[in-house]
Amino acid sequence: MSFSEVPVAVQRLSHGQDLALPKYESDGAAGLDLLAAIPAGEEYTLAPGARDMIPTGLAIALPYGYEAQIRPRSGLAAKNGVTALNSPGTIDCDYRGEVKVILINHGQEPLIITRGMRIAQMVIAPVTRAVFEERDSLPETGRGAGGFGSTGTAGSGR
Repeated sequence: MSFSEVPVAVQRLSHGQDLALPKYESDGAAGLDLLAAIPAGEEYTLAPGARDMIPTGLAIALPYGYEAQIRPRSGLAAKNGVTALNSPGTIDCDYRGEVKVILINHGQEPLIITRGMRIAQMVIAPVTRAVFEERDSLPETGRGAGGFGSTGTAGSGR
């Protein structure tokens, strides 16, 4: 078994020079871990209820037709209540600025972020673009226009 691979050009910015490049932490991992590029010897405190953009020290050039999705790390969410705010965040193939992660602390304790800490994961994915075809009506379905809880919360027992 193997995954398809796509080349992604990466540039280490001056404040990320000594940090490892993103890597998959297991053979079956879908996401690459992103590291915090906090200045060496410093800590950043993300207070409860606070949000901030954390630098990674990296810029990337994705091939046309791909995006990078920035997602939370499950461990930070489960243990600390910290997540990526606009999840998944999208990095478009034509963006060349620094990859930053918007973290928010929903927990009750401050989170201390240090240089090289794994703060998020990045998934590289192909992009499908929609072509909208306007219609006077849409095909009927069993659900229809029901939304926002219209199917209930109980399991179907199937």
